[in-house]
Amino acid sequence: MMGSWPFVFGFFAVMIVWALVNTLVIEHILHHKAFDPYPYILLNLFLSMMAGVQAAALLIAAKRADSISSEVALHTANNTDDIKTLIAENTALTSQVKKNTDLLDEIHLHVTNIGQKIGADMGNFAPGEPPTTRT
Repeated sequence: MMGSWPFVFGFFAVMIVWALVNTLVIEHILHHKAFDPYPYILLNLFLSMMAGVQAAALLIAAKRADSISSEVALHTANNTDDIKTLIAENTALTSQVKKNTDLLDEIHLHVTNIGQKIGADMGNFAPGEPPTTRT
């Protein structure tokens, strides 16, 4: 919430109200001595304390963001190595499939040639009957 626009506007509003109450309302209208006259020493003390707390909060947030970033980097590095391994395995499997497909095409070609030599081209013999040789 400290880094939001409502906080910034509320912060400025509190400072303006502090100055107006101390300078105009208490001192001029009520004719009493202001509890924090013009140099606003008490307001400066509060602002200094708030700045110290904000600095600590910013350091804590920076450390947290740093640790999160390092965890993300380690996770990304591990995933990158895993992905490289999977890609290498996929490439090897793809080359094996290509080799087997080429061998299957060659076997199919040989079976087709053998079938043509014994007369099995385009169903010249019925299933279950022995092939007849052409003369």
